[in-house]
Amino acid sequence: MSTATQGGSAAALAVEQNGINVIHESERKGIPRDLFWPWAAANISVFGIAYGAFLLYFGVSFWQAIVVGVIGIGVSFFFVGVIALAGKRGSAPTLVLSRAIFGVDGNRVPSILSWVLTVGWETVLVSLAVLATSTVFGALGFDAGIVTQVVALVVVGALVIAAGVMGFDLIMRLQKWITIATGVLTIVYVVLVLPQIDFGAVLALPGAEVGAVIGGLVFMLTGFGLGWVNAAADYSRYLPRSASSRGVVAWTTVGASWAPALLLLVGLLLAGSSTTTLDAIGADPVGALSTILPTWFLIPFAIVAVLGFVGGAVLDIYSSGLSLLAAGLKLPRAAAVGIDGALMVVGTIFVVFIAQDFFGPFQGFLITLGVPIAAWAGMFIADIIVRKQPYADAELYDRGGRYGSVRWESIALLVVGTAIGWGFVSNAWASEAFAWQGYFLGAVGGLDGPLGGANLGVLFSLVIGFAGYLLLGRAAVRRQDALGATAPIA
Repeated sequence: MSTATQGGSAAALAVEQNGINVIHESERKGIPRDLFWPWAAANISVFGIAYGAFLLYFGVSFWQAIVVGVIGIGVSFFFVGVIALAGKRGSAPTLVLSRAIFGVDGNRVPSILSWVLTVGWETVLVSLAVLATSTVFGALGFDAGIVTQVVALVVVGALVIAAGVMGFDLIMRLQKWITIATGVLTIVYVVLVLPQIDFGAVLALPGAEVGAVIGGLVFMLTGFGLGWVNAAADYSRYLPRSASSRGVVAWTTVGASWAPALLLLVGLLLAGSSTTTLDAIGADPVGALSTILPTWFLIPFAIVAVLGFVGGAVLDIYSSGLSLLAAGLKLPRAAAVGIDGALMVVGTIFVVFIAQDFFGPFQGFLITLGVPIAAWAGMFIADIIVRKQPYADAELYDRGGRYGSVRWESIALLVVGTAIGWGFVSNAWASEAFAWQGYFLGAVGGLDGPLGGANLGVLFSLVIGFAGYLLLGRAAVRRQDALGATAPIA
């Protein structure tokens, strides 16, 4: 074994000591291609097949769904790749680099939003892993009740929390092996389900009007890349600042996109083959697939399902801990992950054992948070385009430095983008608790109009954040750049 390999193994088995600090020059390592693994593992979940059914619920044809799916997945993860550039340039977590936009104290607002969103997603993914285990065990004729679910929760929860506590090096290694194992098994079950596809029925699906197509596009943007933008720089921050910028964007985008695109295609073909399969996949993708796979493959399929959910939850819990620290919590990074892990377990217990109807309202909650996150992402992308000088490392932690305490124009832009965005989305289908949204839908013909269900608010919020920051933030960035580069933190 080489010295480099031994060093890497030792680092992977040690708890990461870095938190929201800038990574020291001596610790920067790797190449952009390394980013393929964490993003692939986080997005290779069988839940991607369910998105095929979800898209068809919009009434789109197969070809419309393909176009919408490819654009939605590719563009949204391209946003993730662009924001990952900030990690390479600044060597700090995403929600620390965001201080250059909002100010050191003002950035607590997007940090809290990011924390809530990531804790929510890790809870959903662990809940799905527990339920998937129970479903497959039931299909095999074993006990699928509370004992199986408790054991699954203990095992999955412990794996996710342990990886989050150990940190970056272990996560990068774990995600590589999750990608390889899950990728191979995924290809196998794709081959096994091909006989269930009725290509004639799929190609005969009627098309939809423009409003439904836009609604499907927004759904894909929100369900994929816009759910990850707030974590984009967390995994590129260890790269040397000399690493290829094109490589960072490309490997992040490709790594995150290939599996969802493949799984979406399979989901569209299966769900479009019959209305029975459509309803089954939309309601329970793991359960639906377990009924059409041969018995001998159910255990490997369970491994695929659980590892896919774990791959996403691991990245979420790591980034949620960093977001909590960026929001102002004064604790070691591992302790912050422990807090998030405890909340994740409590949330999973509620979802699996108590809640009668959770996922519908929670989807509405995540979409609701997706509107301000879209505005934040637009602003961050604009800042990356405008900013010419490297980040001033020490001043990211100094409210008296060039980034200031609060940049009120950025806070105002986030508020305006969110307010307008919420006015053009409707989540009443998920829960009556969101009936207050959609207050501007009358401008596009109301909820029952051709664009009423398009959730245009997410796109509006993204554009407002991007264009507004180019207009209102450019002068501030130029003033920051004019102060010149500073020496890296030693």
